[in-house]
Amino acid sequence: MNSLDWAVLIGYFGVMVAIGVWSHKRVDNVSDFFTAGGKMPWWLSGISHHMSGYSAVMFTGYAGIAYTYGVTSFVTWSFPIALGIAIGSKLFAPRINRLRSRLHVASPLEYLKNRYNLSTQQALAWSGMLLKIVDVGAKWAAIATLLSVFTGVTLNQGILITGAITAVYCTIGGLWADALTELGQFVIQLLAGISMFVAVLLKLNDKHIGFLDAWNQPALHGHGKPLVGPYGTVFLLAFLFIKLFEYNGGMLNQAQRYMATGSAHQAERSARLSSVLWLVWPVVLFFPMWMSPLLVHAQKPDGSDSYGLMTEQLLPHGLLGLVIVGFFSHTMAMCSSDANAIAAVFTRDVAPVLSSRARAWGERSGLIAARVTTLVFLGLSMAVATQVNSPTFKDIITVVIKWVAGLMGPIAIPMMLGLLRPFRRSGPTAALTSWAAGLLAFWLVNYPINWQVSGGVPLQYQVSVPLAVSLVLYIALGYLKPEETPERLAVIEKVNTDGDAVAAVPVPASAGDDVLGAPAVDQPGG
Repeated sequence: MNSLDWAVLIGYFGVMVAIGVWSHKRVDNVSDFFTAGGKMPWWLSGISHHMSGYSAVMFTGYAGIAYTYGVTSFVTWSFPIALGIAIGSKLFAPRINRLRSRLHVASPLEYLKNRYNLSTQQALAWSGMLLKIVDVGAKWAAIATLLSVFTGVTLNQGILITGAITAVYCTIGGLWADALTELGQFVIQLLAGISMFVAVLLKLNDKHIGFLDAWNQPALHGHGKPLVGPYGTVFLLAFLFIKLFEYNGGMLNQAQRYMATGSAHQAERSARLSSVLWLVWPVVLFFPMWMSPLLVHAQKPDGSDSYGLMTEQLLPHGLLGLVIVGFFSHTMAMCSSDANAIAAVFTRDVAPVLSSRARAWGERSGLIAARVTTLVFLGLSMAVATQVNSPTFKDIITVVIKWVAGLMGPIAIPMMLGLLRPFRRSGPTAALTSWAAGLLAFWLVNYPINWQVSGGVPLQYQVSVPLAVSLVLYIALGYLKPEETPERLAVIEKVNTDGDAVAAVPVPASAGDDVLGAPAVDQPGG
């Protein structure tokens, strides 16, 4: 990097802080801070939803997968995300929006107290917060790894720089600041991604390698196969189910984007826009990574430094700074949105249980608590980031794929399926049992069983078994021990219907009945 690249990077940081300061004027209460008061346009929500799903892990961990295996990086990552969000646009987005508009909650987990009970809400809240600390820690480590490639700063220095800048704008401006910075980051990403795409095409042309002929080069042998190595059919199917839950609200920050729109219909449109972006745009971003074996030789065994090395070699100063800003924009978008989501969970779901003073918070004190919680979460995740490459976590991609994908399912299943009528029988017993058994299955498959199997348990089973265990138990226990009550059914009906009229609550069925009496009539909107 030279002075021009540094000017671009510093200018970007300045703009992010300025957006946070401007957004501060739009935040008057906790609802504004966590859900933008339900006033966010659907297109801004869709772009924000899309951007909050990225991080610099794409340019490190997934760049390494692209370098090693090729197009499977798209087929087993962004494609299942796009498909999962498309399904969720009808299944989950409208219902999550109604959590705010009809139940008047500011946290995606706030409704669980009435849908199940307080114990279920607290179990999912605490485990979700802890998982997010690890997840965001991996994101900080990823961007710090890239920063070290370009600037020579240490890993810890990089974590401190990115975390501090993010803390300023997301703490001041809340979800409005997150969404507006993500819009700017989307524009930056667009320019940086196209610049890199063109630079790689020009470099291949200099080597007399055509766009299609590149796949015939020995260095890319087998890279055109959609499923290869540990990323096979089982992994793809498991990842589709995981991303269906994760990117439609299971990891909380995406749920906030649905809640921030003005209506269930707008939330649905927001999800569809995000789905289209996930289907199209990653192809542009991944193409240079697929071509990287023809242009650079990665120094790290997993190839995670290949994209950074390629940008240094191919881009002129100024554009290099823009691409580096693109790296930052990805990570800061996801981490700031996660921080806001976890602050919502703590201040709305956890703190009132821990303290009677928290239950008496007014608008001002609640807003202060939200901002303090955001700072604490960012600090904890940055501390974890310094340990990502330790023997406990192994490396960045292991944390993101194995830990997050494997643990997300048991947390998300009770939250997401609890919104849907077909699972109305599943109550606290089903929710807590499926959650606990899923976490236990993750530990068994990844550690004791993995140690006993020659070569270890394949990755697809490490991430899919916990989800499968939770899903089966949640459904089975709902039928074996149905726990629907008029109060729980009322919650389900409210998130499944639009309009001001109070939904009719069905009469609870006996344990042997398959159909509830006098079901409410579906209304438009999902």
